[in-house]
Amino acid sequence: MPDGRLYLGTRRYSSWSLRGWLAVRLAGLDVEEVVIPLGDSRQGSTPAVAAVSPSGLVPYLEHDGHRVWETLAICEYCAEIEPALWPADRAARTRARVVSAEMHAGFRALRVAMPMVLNKTAPGAGQSPEALADVARIEALWRDARAEFGAGGPFLFGPAFNAADAMFAPLVARLLCYQPPLAADTRAYCDAVRAHPLVTAWYDAAAQEPADWRLAHYEAASTV
Repeated sequence: MPDGRLYLGTRRYSSWSLRGWLAVRLAGLDVEEVVIPLGDSRQGSTPAVAAVSPSGLVPYLEHDGHRVWETLAICEYCAEIEPALWPADRAARTRARVVSAEMHAGFRALRVAMPMVLNKTAPGAGQSPEALADVARIEALWRDARAEFGAGGPFLFGPAFNAADAMFAPLVARLLCYQPPLAADTRAYCDAVRAHPLVTAWYDAAAQEPADWRLAHYEAASTV
């Protein structure tokens, strides 16, 4: 019997669900996955989600009697069970937490202009000056982390895909979908994240979702 449940939104669109799911899977938690289709609303909550989640949002984790309803908190909870979710070195671990927190709080222009829509490409859509400024900041964050801590592997902190990579995985999905101008090292990192087996599994599950779960405002945003 599973040790709890992980409530998720529509995989095609729910960027925060992807982050939480990756953390849970990286930690090896045995939980039942419950996917709740997102409604045709930009607010993120629906009556079905509000009925199960204390915050009215997904992801929401119930595990071993604990209730965790915020994505970065899910990452920290999972790291208590599997410390490898953060780098072992203190300096690298600090940087990983800082860039994850900046991801959590920032890049609103990019997130609004280029919503996550998996298994689709729309080159050129959503590329406002504000969104492209966010892209430039993200490239700088990734480049600095890779230069200082990423030796020996394709991810931000080396060979292991960790919580920081999980936090940025939905941004990678956006960059691959909307294809703004990217430096070669940025593209290489995006390709590495996309090829990770867990990310591939999420994309594959998203492709199997019912067509009637698709939402007009997300699909329209990813059309040129």
